[in-house]
Amino acid sequence: MQLADFNFDLPPELIAHHPPAQRSGSRLLCMDRQSGAVQHHRFTELPDLLQPNDLLVFNNTRVIPARLFGLKPSGGKLEVLLERVMTDNKVLAQVRGSKSLKDGSGIFLPDSDGTAVNARVEGREGEFLILQFPPTLDLMALLDRIGHMPLPPYIKRADELADRERYQTVYAEKAGAVAAPTAGLHFDQALLAAMKAKGIETATVTLHVGAGTFQPVRVQNLAEHRMHAEYLEVSESVCSAVRECRTRGGRVVAVGTTTVRCLETASHNGELLPFAGDTRIFIYPGYRFRSVDALITNFHLPESTLLMLVSAFSSRENILAAYAEAVRQKYRFFSYGDAMLLA
Repeated sequence: MQLADFNFDLPPELIAHHPPAQRSGSRLLCMDRQSGAVQHHRFTELPDLLQPNDLLVFNNTRVIPARLFGLKPSGGKLEVLLERVMTDNKVLAQVRGSKSLKDGSGIFLPDSDGTAVNARVEGREGEFLILQFPPTLDLMALLDRIGHMPLPPYIKRADELADRERYQTVYAEKAGAVAAPTAGLHFDQALLAAMKAKGIETATVTLHVGAGTFQPVRVQNLAEHRMHAEYLEVSESVCSAVRECRTRGGRVVAVGTTTVRCLETASHNGELLPFAGDTRIFIYPGYRFRSVDALITNFHLPESTLLMLVSAFSSRENILAAYAEAVRQKYRFFSYGDAMLLA
């Protein structure tokens, strides 16, 4: 398939730059993944659209305040976007204005107490710099003090204090993502309680979403595309929950494309097994799903790997027709936008 097969027209005014007033206040476009038939709902109606035997699988990653502003030794300004926190206080990062930075160069990050933290360039890994922070530094505490929430590039505003809460799921637990698993942003505690009251089971996986999720596909032939690496964990308890769901006749409902990538990576040999490590799985039409029966997801960018994944779950024609209907009905698109249920 070709990249141009996944283009569509989106009026810019439909891009959501702020979250809705209430998390669960979004609209929900429900689509039959086989026929492509659609129905319009509210996200608060989700418990009525699921069944007591179903299993909801969430991604419990926590977004870190991964955008930092610093200075070169020359005094020039830099913007640092962390991609991944590694061991020993090393990070992979995209650094704007970094062309003149060589191995051994320092990046000075002003701290809240008037001092500065020095991060040293230790090399490159593809498009990323490897930065070494002082070994005794509490890196996560530093990010909490001076970091900014890494809003997606299509949100044309500076991050606000409210984004610390709203660009984060209510069940976020394991810190490490630099982009939110946005399908989960629609869930609040009241909705989770309604799911539980109906007898809908839940399980959690972890995938630390990287900034690469926003990188464009740069090849025309999709078979030539190489995905960025992201770290994930699928535990034995999740595998057991999926098996039990299937035994009782329920559906495995993935909350978000990141959850899909977790479950499908962990079942790449045909059986869902515990997994911890990096994945580069690229799901596009023609892929055969092994562990996911239904999907809750947001509306995705044209020509993005996320749009290709949801197209694989139904069909390119069904998805593009549903997106055209969403545009007609003025749904809100992307991270802070409305949602779809594909079942």
